[in-house]
Amino acid sequence: MTRDDIIRMAKEADDLTDAELGSEWNPDRENLRDIHFAALVAAAEREACAKVCDGWMHANGNDCAAAIRARGGM
Repeated sequence: MTRDDIIRMAKEADDLTDAELGSEWNPDRENLRDIHFAALVAAAEREACAKVCDGWMHANGNDCAAAIRARGGM
């Protein structure tokens, strides 16, 4: 993951709309942006790890990649 990737994800997290955050002011609204940012970073890291496994001919590489991607649905 590059610095540019992290900046892009931070901007995406900051672009959450009031509808996504809830219409009432809440001191935890900034925390929701932080949580969303962390989720974006984790998803990107999972995908990067899964791509390492994609197509491996040994050790069931495709099964490994699928298992890594499935962790996002927890």
